[in-house]
Amino acid sequence: MPKRNHHNYSVYILTNKPKGSLYIGVTGGLDDRMERHLKGCGSKFTSTYKLKRLVYFEEFQYIEDAITREKQLKNWHRQWKINLIEQDNPEWEDLYKPLD
Repeated sequence: MPKRNHHNYSVYILTNKPKGSLYIGVTGGLDDRMERHLKGCGSKFTSTYKLKRLVYFEEFQYIEDAITREKQLKNWHRQWKINLIEQDNPEWEDLYKPLD
């Protein structure tokens, strides 16, 4: 298998409603991961709280950078996370568009 020069890793935030519960995750395939969250099998926490609305994401070339950012965001105060989301997505719209 040839070695890929570019990878796509994402750090993302899910919620169930504006300013509701927040989940921060990291993945190597955002579309696949979102499909699992939508089916209720993404994680126990997201399934329990019905977190299916993608309100924020960042993309990275290297997994180490994505993991570092995920850990950073998880350590932030809740209001900082809300401010980050509202910078680019003030209406808390669902940013995930399923592939057809």
